[in-house]
Amino acid sequence: MTRLKTLLGATALSVLAISGGFSSASAKSHPIPVRVVVVTTFELGKDTGDTPGEYQNWVEKLPLTQEIPAPGTDHDVMHYNPELHVLGIASGEGPEHMASAITALVLDPRFDLKHAYFVLAGIGGVDPKFGTVGSAIWAPRVINGGLSHLIDPREIPKSWPDGFTPVQGSVPDEQPRPPLHSVSGDMVYTFNPQLVQWAYGLTKNMTLPDTPGLQASRARYKGYPEALKAPSVMVGDTISGETFWVGEKMNAWAERWVRYWTDNQGTLATTAEEDVAFCQALAAQAKAGRVDPQRALILRTTSNFDMQYPGQTAAELLAEEAHEGSYSAFIPSVEAAYTVGSVVVRELATHWDKYEKSIPGAE
Repeated sequence: MTRLKTLLGATALSVLAISGGFSSASAKSHPIPVRVVVVTTFELGKDTGDTPGEYQNWVEKLPLTQEIPAPGTDHDVMHYNPELHVLGIASGEGPEHMASAITALVLDPRFDLKHAYFVLAGIGGVDPKFGTVGSAIWAPRVINGGLSHLIDPREIPKSWPDGFTPVQGSVPDEQPRPPLHSVSGDMVYTFNPQLVQWAYGLTKNMTLPDTPGLQASRARYKGYPEALKAPSVMVGDTISGETFWVGEKMNAWAERWVRYWTDNQGTLATTAEEDVAFCQALAAQAKAGRVDPQRALILRTTSNFDMQYPGQTAAELLAEEAHEGSYSAFIPSVEAAYTVGSVVVRELATHWDKYEKSIPGAE
């Protein structure tokens, strides 16, 4: 724990050391105005001009024309739109990179983020019982799928559905359900429901691309009616964990885990790595009044199914999609993340007189 704190502190301090043309004193008195922070997790190559990852479309299309040095972070640079006052970052993949990047950003004296909105726009897996590849899904909740007790599958009691139990318990359905936030960890974060519905309302009627590749990918999921539909904008919960799991049995666990921790209110939609860390970092900095987690959103666009189609094995699915660029809907999903997410980002940024003091959906 001490070493982790030291690393996070060093990352933050290294970012603070470079002011991008602003001295520390100037940064405190004249911070760079930020209305929206666009958070992505990775870029495949360069930030412009090649095959896009999550970040490139924002840099090229919004656009984010101004580079701001960010040494000590995974990506080394941020990008900014001085007309819209939108800041973009690529955190690096995984919860450690996300927590470090958000903490460093919020502590950077070049920015005042007290009223900024945060939009995490990234790709993820999708439960074929909920939706299909190429879709865009706003998350009302994030469930921690990376913190638990686990019994090896070869030793699971026959009466258990799987080997996972709460880290605060010893059986899969420990009752009463442990608290969502405790010394053991953070299990669920709930976003501002009015803001989520507002974002969904702005984008729900958007038509997303439906390519022959998407059609071929979903056609294999016979018996899963939601998977067979064309891509669309939806609302559904995301489960967040660093282990890239696949398969029908793991999917059944994830569905159960979401139901358990949300008292049967939640429904598994998407799978991702960084979302709990994103929420944890914002929640920690909110205690010091530096950010407002009520102004945060997560949009996951679906690059691949999280379980195999009938007749396929889990191992065969993993072999198909072991690398990000080979996901069945990789390019459509990174395109959808920008196409859908930018509608919300532009609305917030261009009507700042309306949204600076009043969170949309709350009026």
